[in-house]
Amino acid sequence: MKLLRDPKTTYKIMSSVKSKNTKPERLLGSAMWKLGLRYRKHYKLIGKPDFVFVKAKIVVFCDGDFWHGNNWRIRGLGSLEKELESYSEFWKDKILRNIERDKNVTESLRKEGWLVLRFWESEIKKTPNTCAEKVLRLYTKKIT
Repeated sequence: MKLLRDPKTTYKIMSSVKSKNTKPERLLGSAMWKLGLRYRKHYKLIGKPDFVFVKAKIVVFCDGDFWHGNNWRIRGLGSLEKELESYSEFWKDKILRNIERDKNVTESLRKEGWLVLRFWESEIKKTPNTCAEKVLRLYTKKIT
């Protein structure tokens, strides 16, 4: 049996979700700062990257699992399509548009010479230091 939530309740819940200074951003930012990495936050570039290393031309995105289409892995489902089966048309279309937009943003930034790093929210929450160390390795390569 599929439980349906009142659309007004869903709207209230989803509109309260933050898009800046989220827990994953704070975790990754703190881990990178401890490694000596200094970054700009929400620098004005296409896609609004969460962290930007201007000198090294590196951008970092902290992608939320639900919003960017990774929820199926967390829930142990076989595919994104399986996950989306239980979504309303609105949310299914929203997630698929987000995924497409992410691809386009990544492609546009790469064409402009930026190295684009994307980390899943769940990855950051589980191993923020590992994510930060990857950024440090790539940053060090780019500026040396």
